[in-house]
Amino acid sequence: MAASAAMERLRYTLVLLLLLHCTDCFYVPGVAPINFHRNDPVEIKAVKLTSSRTQLPYEYYSLPFCQPTKITYKAENLGEVLRGDRIVNTPFQVSMNVEKKCEVLCNFPNKPVTLTVEQSKLIAERIREDYYVHLIADNLPVATRLEFYSNREEEEKKKEKDVQFEHGYRLGFMDGNKFYLHNHLSFILYYHREDVEENQEHTYRVVRFEVIPQSIKLEDLKADEKSMCTLPEATGSAPQEIDPSRENQLLFTYSVHWEESDIKWASRWDTYLTMSDVQIHWFSIINSVVVVFFLSGILSMIIIRTLRKDIANYNKEDDIEDTMEESGWKLVHGDVFRPPQYPMILSSLLGSGIQLFCMILIVIFVAMLGMLSPSSRGALMTTACFLFMFMGVFGGFFAGRLYRTLKGHRWKKGAFCTATLYPGVVFGICFVLNCFIWGKHSSGAVPFPTMVALLCMWFGISLPLVYLGYYFGFRKQPYDNPVRTNQIPRQIPEQRWYMNKFVGILMAGILPFGAMFIELFFIFSAIWENQFYYLFGFLFLVFIILVVSCSQISIVMVYFQLCAEDYRWWWRTFLVSGGSAFYVLIYAVFYFVNKLDIVEFIPSLLYFGYTTLMVLSFWLLTGTIGFYAAYMFVRKIYAAVKID
Repeated sequence: MAASAAMERLRYTLVLLLLLHCTDCFYVPGVAPINFHRNDPVEIKAVKLTSSRTQLPYEYYSLPFCQPTKITYKAENLGEVLRGDRIVNTPFQVSMNVEKKCEVLCNFPNKPVTLTVEQSKLIAERIREDYYVHLIADNLPVATRLEFYSNREEEEKKKEKDVQFEHGYRLGFMDGNKFYLHNHLSFILYYHREDVEENQEHTYRVVRFEVIPQSIKLEDLKADEKSMCTLPEATGSAPQEIDPSRENQLLFTYSVHWEESDIKWASRWDTYLTMSDVQIHWFSIINSVVVVFFLSGILSMIIIRTLRKDIANYNKEDDIEDTMEESGWKLVHGDVFRPPQYPMILSSLLGSGIQLFCMILIVIFVAMLGMLSPSSRGALMTTACFLFMFMGVFGGFFAGRLYRTLKGHRWKKGAFCTATLYPGVVFGICFVLNCFIWGKHSSGAVPFPTMVALLCMWFGISLPLVYLGYYFGFRKQPYDNPVRTNQIPRQIPEQRWYMNKFVGILMAGILPFGAMFIELFFIFSAIWENQFYYLFGFLFLVFIILVVSCSQISIVMVYFQLCAEDYRWWWRTFLVSGGSAFYVLIYAVFYFVNKLDIVEFIPSLLYFGYTTLMVLSFWLLTGTIGFYAAYMFVRKIYAAVKID
């Protein structure tokens, strides 16, 4: 029996090790690889049209592209819907490892596609707004290869070019005031030949999907009755102009070329994750981490040495009156735990902050393990939404316990406030922005059924869980404050200028923002410029540094405040600890002015609307971290001194 039990344990251990090893092989849970045989159809699907100038995604068939006999939309998860993805089939006929020189996509050569004046105007407008078309083959997004010479020596320039990729392909281009449409797509698909036994047929896996878009005038495309066409010489062809003032005739054509590749299926996303044309300065990220650790160490040493000296002086029997004159934080011991104004709102905001903290920590950690990779489309946003709902039980618990500590009695109202205050603000802003997106007929607008589903999740999952957590938190013993509160409040002396709240916010926000501003650039690029964000390992490290720096800065600020004999630290600590959110707002304005080419009203409104949500959420997160660090610190120092 013992031997069989040992064997069973060994088997489970081996399986676990194998699974852990396989996390390096491919994304977990990821998408299972699809094996194709020669001539098997490889379906090309369309995702959406995007532009960093308008921030408004549109579905593929919002423009008059060739349509298949039956249009079928893929069932999408919550994250895909919120991102504006509308994955749909296309009429491209692609078969595994089968070349196509040139083929007409729809209509016959003697009957080209005729665009009406309205359709021509729409295409011209989308070209002017710099729209990109996004297609996928075997869940792999299409990319356009860009080749250029880097700033090397002249001899090296002749040898090799730098290759980068951009997501999707440009709908068209402008030359002066004329618009040209990319009506011919040259697909280049790379496959990896899988190892099989001798008698079996070879299987293939798609590992890269590139496109070379071309604009070719109708007259230059020589086509026959079988829908086959011949591409003109590159030097002698004219591009296909779209005149928005009249009807336009053109042909949509495509060609398919297959190439064998050494890239394995597990590594096929590497090309897309190194697309950014910005050099990733690893040194800068490590440098910011080292600086933050260094500053944190100095702050810790100063505060610990000062506190030890204070506590030693306070606990001396002799000269107690003299020492109380020198330093002021012991003087406010009878008022430091006096409940603040609006304790229900404070505990509600801190409860939402705990919800956000738990959700972000779990999402970043799971993404770091590779389980929320870009291949699982929409998984990150779906996971974040569901986790926020389920973390309501923790938010409610902490809010309920703090509310009771602050002498609150109306726990049901407090629980409702916790469940609705922050989510209500988020829902209100998103609903207003969604109305503007609806007006533009963008696929980025959240459909009404999805909105109803989100409301049902809010009131059906989050609200009951917050009530449950709040109930148990309110019933639990309140936080044990080491000193009693006096009945009569102490008079607060006049404060120096540097003790002003806004000055405190400016000072407290620098260090946490310094820890994360490099990572913030990549996050903004992912959100606003349709890049993939994948540095979750660094993001997890930066998140830990952010927590440490917020905690230490908060402790320093509350120590200075109590030394100035100002015991109103509850709200102030929450506000000042979130000071880095102010710098995030300034950075967002800087990014808008310098990095984005947004000029219209609605895209600007969307940018600043979503930025407001980001800044508000970041303030709640950092404010909550700082508040709990300061609260633990205050309880610790007053427990260490003798109070008569």
